[in-house]
Amino acid sequence: MAPLDEMVLGLPEVRLRPFVDRYVGYRERADLPLVRREAAGVFVVLILGWGAPLDVSDPRSAERGVQRVDSFVAGTFDGWCTTRTVGVGEGVELLLAPLTARRILGLPLGELTNRAVGVGQLPGRWLDRLRVRLAEAAGWPERFVLLDRVLAARLSASPPVDARLEWAWRWLVGSGGQGGVGVLADELGWSRRHLASRFRQEVGLPPKTAARLLRFQHAYAALTNVGLTIGPSTMGGPGVGAPVAAGQSEAGAGRTVDWAAVAARCGYYDQSHLIRDFRRFAGATPAALLAARSAMVG
Repeated sequence: MAPLDEMVLGLPEVRLRPFVDRYVGYRERADLPLVRREAAGVFVVLILGWGAPLDVSDPRSAERGVQRVDSFVAGTFDGWCTTRTVGVGEGVELLLAPLTARRILGLPLGELTNRAVGVGQLPGRWLDRLRVRLAEAAGWPERFVLLDRVLAARLSASPPVDARLEWAWRWLVGSGGQGGVGVLADELGWSRRHLASRFRQEVGLPPKTAARLLRFQHAYAALTNVGLTIGPSTMGGPGVGAPVAAGQSEAGAGRTVDWAAVAARCGYYDQSHLIRDFRRFAGATPAALLAARSAMVG
């Protein structure tokens, strides 16, 4: 794996914090092709970069990816994908909740489901112009201030999403993806069909899939509880390593992980369901991901 030359975290101004968690500025050099596997998730990845271009590929369909771009938006994905780059890349990454991304981008996320799109292809080309201004800025503090101004203006100019849809999203997030979709529809006074239609249009995925991904994200984050940090890569989404043999003990601790207990804590029916979701959404079993991370930090 290529070393990360620089990573700078920026905290948005106070009025943006309900919408944007943080900015991640990065600079890294890859002398050989660097390929990362990126896990699925109910979030939108925005990369505004300059320097070495990237390829984003979905193994399920070449049409869902994008080639040779330095900046892109990836909508909500229900499967893992890969990024590939070589050279020196620099840019800013944002991970956005879907309804926030819907307001900032100005289009329903149903148009970006399981797709990565170069920012130059999006309406208005304002993100492409922002990318140029970020590249020309004097440094990271200036870039983060510029992002504050532009994103605040976009949010101020955009109408809020339907309050019922916003409530439904928060209900799903608050349940960790464990709340029943039928219960949610009843709470809203909507039919399940209407709820699914609205979610597909605005979030990009039906509520049942969104709940499943939220549960997976919770389980993925639970891996940090065994003493290893597995989090977002600099190129979007949770960076996971190459698969390694299952049953690996925790690096340096001599303990094996009770995956059945992890599954129960995260709302899975049993361990096999947890493993199934990891294979689909991350491309490997949880034990393999943990073993790969152990090898990297060991």
